Amino acid sequence: MRKVQILIPLLLALSCQVSAKPPLAIAIHGGAGTILKEKMSEETEAAVRAKLGEATNAGYAVLERGGASMDAVIAAIKILEDSPLFNAGHGAVYTYDGKHELDASLMDGATLEAGAVTGVRHIGNPIDLARLVMTESPHVMLMGEGAEAFARSQGMVMVDNEIFNTERAHQSLLKAREKLKEQEALGKDYQAQVNELPPAYLYGTVGAVALDANGNLSAGTSTGGMTAKRYGRIGDAPIIGAGTWADNASCAVSATGHGEYFIRYHVAADICSRVKYQGIPAAKAAEHVIQDVLLPAGGTGGVIVLDALGNISMSFNTAGMYRASRSSSSALETGIYKQN
Repeated sequence: MRKVQILIPLLLALSCQVSAKPPLAIAIHGGAGTILKEKMSEETEAAVRAKLGEATNAGYAVLERGGASMDAVIAAIKILEDSPLFNAGHGAVYTYDGKHELDASLMDGATLEAGAVTGVRHIGNPIDLARLVMTESPHVMLMGEGAEAFARSQGMVMVDNEIFNTERAHQSLLKAREKLKEQEALGKDYQAQVNELPPAYLYGTVGAVALDANGNLSAGTSTGGMTAKRYGRIGDAPIIGAGTWADNASCAVSATGHGEYFIRYHVAADICSRVKYQGIPAAKAAEHVIQDVLLPAGGTGGVIVLDALGNISMSFNTAGMYRASRSSSSALETGIYKQN
């Protein structure tokens, strides 16, 4: 009888361990900004939602197969980079000189290892190069021609800069140039000229965060930067801690918005630090930083956040943010506007 009494609790404990599967989760974004339903056609909205869903499902499929969160993040981001709908990869905006300069970053929450590239012109999927920087070099960030030389040394194929051309981005460049020249003619300095650009020209990014069956978090971000950017401008997307952060002890974050503010306020790392050191829930930490810290300072944008328990949160202080998520406890969801 005593053997039976000992065996029953043991079997119950083992049963609980088997049934309590580790959570799987992924969230993505395609940029925040002045995204209004009345200014978007039904066709465009449908295309955006379809691509967000495709990217999310691709990343989640990696997790379902037992893959690493890093692989899931990359799988999702590459689909967004390959789409002309978003300001990353093949949909990247133009610099003032009519070129495309791409940035990307990745971070592994298990090891805090990270990789980033900035100002690359001939890399079809910058997120792949960011991973190589992390895994195959002793560095965290490489830039421009040096980053591309490293890419060639790793066997990556170079592409023509023109493959990133889109009519939508070209029209935005022409309008931005005209606006900048108008402000210059009025005697305004460069900073004042940029301040007069419509908010939509200042940002546009894609990103993903994921949690795998081993409890490891990862985050990644990729962008074409700011429309009509000059002088080698770099935003927050490739800056570890500003646009990207992941730590198994707290959360994973990918940001999108007016990069200069996200750099100054170290937004991604700040959110996770509040979780790690103050014990604040990730959703509450994100909301505080985006709404109560960033917005009063003049910073606009948003974040996707994923904690170690698989809780997904998304906070933005703009009219909209392209976003989607899926987890072991929730089906695919996509959103664009404040009210989905």
